[in-house]
Amino acid sequence: MIPSKLYPQLLVLLSVFILQSCSNNLPGVWKNDRIDAGKRSDFHELNNEALGYLKANGFKRLKLMMSKDLNHNSYTERIVGRISNYLNDSKYSLSDEYYIVNKYRDADTVKSAGSPTNDYGFFYQNPEKEMYIAFFLPKSAENKYMISLIFSKFDYGWKISELDVEPYTINRKTGPELFKMAKEAYSKNYLIDAVNLAALANICMKPVDILQYPDEGELHTFYGQIVNEANDKYKFPFTLTDVPTKPRIIRIFNQTDEKGSFPMIQYLTAINLKDTTAIKNENMQIRKVIGKVMPGLDKDKKYVFYAAFNEKPSSLKEVDRFEMTDKLQ
Repeated sequence: MIPSKLYPQLLVLLSVFILQSCSNNLPGVWKNDRIDAGKRSDFHELNNEALGYLKANGFKRLKLMMSKDLNHNSYTERIVGRISNYLNDSKYSLSDEYYIVNKYRDADTVKSAGSPTNDYGFFYQNPEKEMYIAFFLPKSAENKYMISLIFSKFDYGWKISELDVEPYTINRKTGPELFKMAKEAYSKNYLIDAVNLAALANICMKPVDILQYPDEGELHTFYGQIVNEANDKYKFPFTLTDVPTKPRIIRIFNQTDEKGSFPMIQYLTAINLKDTTAIKNENMQIRKVIGKVMPGLDKDKKYVFYAAFNEKPSSLKEVDRFEMTDKLQ
């Protein structure tokens, strides 16, 4: 993600109540078809040109469309390469667009009232008077990455002032939706589930640097609290005493692939990994008790992944494992 400053000076929150027909460059925020048709057509031409260069990873050509600051930043070429990969992997289309005329150059506030769960605002410093923001999403995917293009009108013309690609949804849920699910899991005493869901919410809570969900701060506090609670309750390696072979869980985390993101449970076993029949039998015993010792871990999800080890893995040493999948739905 493009680095951000810690104390933004300007806040623009979005609402259907402030979206009017734009004219005369009066201060305001206009979304999608509320943008003047002529301006919108010009912006779409800019989008198409930029997306063409991005898909082709044409950094040299794209530099002509970028602001001076963006051209001077060392991370820009890397971001362009990442966006190029996503554009070539999936079919993207325009999701939302905003035309903004800022009232002040140092600070401004436009209050919002939108969707209770997914409402968001824009936070940025020292903006140009006119800005255009475009968000692009793939048509279908369990885990969606959002491409963002932000244009600003400088004294040398409309230029890309920021571009990025970051997670927008996991398992088809946005950051605020995942946070809501985490709080619901916690209310049911599904502690590990709550930790995993809050971790996913954190990943999706910043799909672009300037975007701010209202409950972002609350999520960070909640996540810290439940991680501490889980660490106090479960000391790893955590022995499953109800399983005769006493396997020891060493790690639980979210594993993500094209199917979505689901819990991965890694554990140490005394059974030789080459004895795959015995390993599978032990794993069936683990599945029977996992929901008792860690409530909720085997509920309301498509899969739980397991990986059995004879010795603890580390970043310094590759060790053998035997992976299994419990298909719950």
